Amino acid sequence: MNNSRRTFIKKSALGAAGITIGGMGMSARSYGNILGANDKIRVGILGFSNRFKGSLGKAFLKYADEMNFEFFTVCDIWNRRRDEGQAWHKETTGREIDTARNTDELWGQKPDAVILSTADFQHALLTAEAVRAGADVYCEKPFAETMDDANEGLKAVKETGKVITIGSQRRSGPNYHAAHDYIRSGKFGKILDVEMTWNVNQPGRWRLPHLTSQIKESDTDWKRYLMNRPYEPWDPRKYLEYRLFWPYSSGIPGQWMAHQIDTVHWFSHLPHPRSAVANGGIYMWKDGRTNFDTMTAVFDYGPQDNPDEGFQVIYSSRQNNSSGGTKEWYFSNGGKLDLATNKVNSDGGLTERYASAMGMEPFLLEDFELPQIKAETGANTGSDPLTNAHMKNWMECVRKGDPKTNAPVEAGYSHSIANIMVTAALRTGQRATFDEKSKQVMAGGKVFKY
Repeated sequence: MNNSRRTFIKKSALGAAGITIGGMGMSARSYGNILGANDKIRVGILGFSNRFKGSLGKAFLKYADEMNFEFFTVCDIWNRRRDEGQAWHKETTGREIDTARNTDELWGQKPDAVILSTADFQHALLTAEAVRAGADVYCEKPFAETMDDANEGLKAVKETGKVITIGSQRRSGPNYHAAHDYIRSGKFGKILDVEMTWNVNQPGRWRLPHLTSQIKESDTDWKRYLMNRPYEPWDPRKYLEYRLFWPYSSGIPGQWMAHQIDTVHWFSHLPHPRSAVANGGIYMWKDGRTNFDTMTAVFDYGPQDNPDEGFQVIYSSRQNNSSGGTKEWYFSNGGKLDLATNKVNSDGGLTERYASAMGMEPFLLEDFELPQIKAETGANTGSDPLTNAHMKNWMECVRKGDPKTNAPVEAGYSHSIANIMVTAALRTGQRATFDEKSKQVMAGGKVFKY
């Protein structure tokens, strides 16, 4: 009963084809994929957010016609967003679109896939709903803000085998793929240290005062919005400015660190940190928020069974001074890989002078440039090239029924572990670890929840 319209068509066609398939020497799976190439893939918009409108939707429409995809409905629990979604689609494509007031109505409309860009804490649970309803999912990051949610989302995806991509679009960047391959080749040497920053000076970041003054509880569904979070009375700021408030969002870890720490997992092939410590505070923007405007985390990474092997990651972010911007620096004993400039050089490497004194060979990386990210030629969709490439990869995998996207669900699960470890360290003041047996983040000997 949960088969999608597309799957039903394939199975019906296979049954009717019968002996003909065998006569062609083709497997049922191969023939099903050929039929799938002619199906219209009907995609639902799950959460008409600013992120969707500004980038995800445009990236999707860039490839929709040539790949035979279409938006057919917009689901949002706020009536204003549903109306805006319909208007956006009409203005952008010239076509009408249906609506759904909630996911119960959405699953009744039988989408083949959904693009999910709701509030941070809802992602993993809504992914679980979607795949169990038979839909493939493009899920914005962060995947989850608690391990209970992450475990539920991962379990559902594994059980159903649906096609999932996490919105970690660095995984579709040619420079990041080149960096991954270079590090894995061994030419870089062992990763010994990573430094990452994300600094802005934007008083209005994650603030929506105009909309907050306009929304009414009767316009939306507050209890449904809260999902499994503890009940509290209606608060328009926690609905619209949720990134400022725990446990609806971790703020900096979930929004920014999730992108950058994901490359550490990808390049090192390690699923999560061994430990994390962190500190921070609300030093500037005292506007009622509960998530820090400044934080620094220090991670230890390495094999769980070999404490003598590993490396350190230092992550820092501030929202009150933009100096330093965004950087991702990887260091080995031979030099530096800089993903801000896309350059590899021998900066800091082991020189002849110091190597010979210890009877060692010098180790200096050869200078070269990684591929530069360049905007695609053709129609100007307004979305960034990384998101375009990431969306196209997901659409191609949905078309083929291939769960091996550039950013599979495991990538989201891994960055969620790191995010939650940092949140636990920030909120308890304790060193955080991950318990492999219970699949929970531990801090101060206790499972970290909220």
